[in-house]
Amino acid sequence: MEIDPPAPPVSPPLPYPGYSPRAGDAPRDCPLCPRLVTMRTDLRARHIGWWNAPVPGFGDPDAWLAITGLAPGVRGANRTGRPFTGDAAGVLLYATLAKFGLSSGDYAANTADGVALDGVFITNAVRCVPPGNKPETAEIHACRPFLAEHLRGLSRLRIIIALGATAHQSTVKALGGKLPKTPFGHGAVHVLHTGYTIIDSYHCSQLNTNTGRLTTPMFEAVFEAALALK
Repeated sequence: MEIDPPAPPVSPPLPYPGYSPRAGDAPRDCPLCPRLVTMRTDLRARHIGWWNAPVPGFGDPDAWLAITGLAPGVRGANRTGRPFTGDAAGVLLYATLAKFGLSSGDYAANTADGVALDGVFITNAVRCVPPGNKPETAEIHACRPFLAEHLRGLSRLRIIIALGATAHQSTVKALGGKLPKTPFGHGAVHVLHTGYTIIDSYHCSQLNTNTGRLTTPMFEAVFEAALALK
């Protein structure tokens, strides 16, 4: 009796076209945070076609500017596999990048839109989507080595825009800075002794833009400041 050969292993899907693994991308089945693993498992069962895994970084490996967000949105990057893609937070971010010549292509909130970043790399303080979009302190700590690898792996990186207080705090710590000397504040500029410059911004979430806490001119001013320091 003939025995069928074993089926070849199935490669995991790519998070977005052109993706290349890099240091700082968490493994697809990262076990570090039990609460996030539980949520990820539940989402995989309910939404088979979604990415439902730690979201890798996206952008130019020769970036001089990095953008650190909080965590993937459940119907945004967790669904699509690309940071700030698929939910309202990405609309303002990618429009601003395009306005200042930091991207090419037309953002269409999906990974097939052909958007490419020029001199910019996007990452998050936490790689997996957290319940209620609120990661716990232990989860932020567990994910910080991935953030540090992303940022320190960019040899030309000089400036980081941190979106929100959590991203600010995790970025400062990932780059060897001291939090008491670098309080978060929209538009604040912090020059670390390690040579990096962090510029703070309120997060471009739908909540912040709808309530007027963050306006388009306020957000654009942060990028203008980064370009002035380039």
